[in-house]
Amino acid sequence: MHSLTRAALALTLAALAWIGTGAPQAHAQNLFAPAIKVNDNVITRYELEQRARMLQLFRSPGDPESTARDQLIEDRLKLDAGTAAGLRPTSEEIEAGMEEFAGRADMSAEELINALNGAGVAEQTFRDFIIVGVTWRQLVRARFAPRVEVSEREIDRALGQTGAGSVRVLLAEIIIAAEPGQEAAAEARAREIAQITTPGAFSAAARRHSASESRGRGGQLGWQTVSDLPPAIQSRVLGLAPGQVSEPIPIPGGIALFQMRAIEEGRVAEPEYAAIEYAAYYIDGGRSDQALARAQKIRDSIDTCDDLYGIAKGEPENVLDRGAKKPEELPADIAAELARLDRHEVSTALTRANGQTLVFLMLCGRTPAIAEDISRENVMLSLQNRRLESFANGYLEQLRAEARIIEK
Repeated sequence: MHSLTRAALALTLAALAWIGTGAPQAHAQNLFAPAIKVNDNVITRYELEQRARMLQLFRSPGDPESTARDQLIEDRLKLDAGTAAGLRPTSEEIEAGMEEFAGRADMSAEELINALNGAGVAEQTFRDFIIVGVTWRQLVRARFAPRVEVSEREIDRALGQTGAGSVRVLLAEIIIAAEPGQEAAAEARAREIAQITTPGAFSAAARRHSASESRGRGGQLGWQTVSDLPPAIQSRVLGLAPGQVSEPIPIPGGIALFQMRAIEEGRVAEPEYAAIEYAAYYIDGGRSDQALARAQKIRDSIDTCDDLYGIAKGEPENVLDRGAKKPEELPADIAAELARLDRHEVSTALTRANGQTLVFLMLCGRTPAIAEDISRENVMLSLQNRRLESFANGYLEQLRAEARIIEK
């Protein structure tokens, strides 16, 4: 769904409303004739014209008639799949979707519907557009969400690889100048561009709007090692799939956006860490049944390293050792065990005092050797969204390949 600005929408609405007054009556009589059949569903010429006009109002990139055709075919496939899965969005979910979409233009749903009506786009056209989006989002999450879980180790690896020389990216850029007093307009345009999903549309937008010297090349940049990018950009492009556009990035005097064109990975580089944080709780008895039972009881009762403070309460201070060390400063056996663990996982493979003390070892976390402004949560969401989108695109391609599509 493409965002739009209130001013641009008003101008486009006025123009299309004026054009629409001259529509021949004879043409209107054929609007409800079938134009495309998708399996057992029909797409009418009226729907094609309505969607094309709405796409024009939303300033969507590409040819509106061709895009309308492709979108409506996919809409039928998505709704069929959703119906087969027993999904039917509630009126509250649909209304929320309409409000969320209208909010991208700083409008309420009612304001947007009135504006669309003024340009000849029926409320039902907009509502159908939202229903498909809500249904498909629910279906994709229900079908694939369990398969896009991201482990702490995968997040660590992704964070660590932002500094690895083996990962290169091919980006395109758009730099939108924000002159004093024009910041709001620049932000609105940036939000609009951030919805682009194809390289061609992004390049066209770069030629029209970018203030960078790369605008003549459609914003295209050469191959760059990820570690050479500024940290703020690393954190935004990390996890983008080819074709995806970053969120707008504020820069001095403007706003930057980047589209991922391609990713090139050499060998899988081991992430580099600045520090490894762990906790070691020492249990008398070595590997005796009693000591191992005590360790298992502790393992079952705690979730994080912080919980060990409660376990060690009232005992000598040296019974619990917690801290963060550089990887090269870790004892060899500790380092080997921690390398096998994810965050908050436990090992009881080690002993001390000639085997008389069992080491209850827990990994608290790893600090990647990169800038601190890269959020673990953002990395996790990027990885999840990238996987989810990949599953969704593959599923849609499968539905389309299996469909019977006939153009009248």
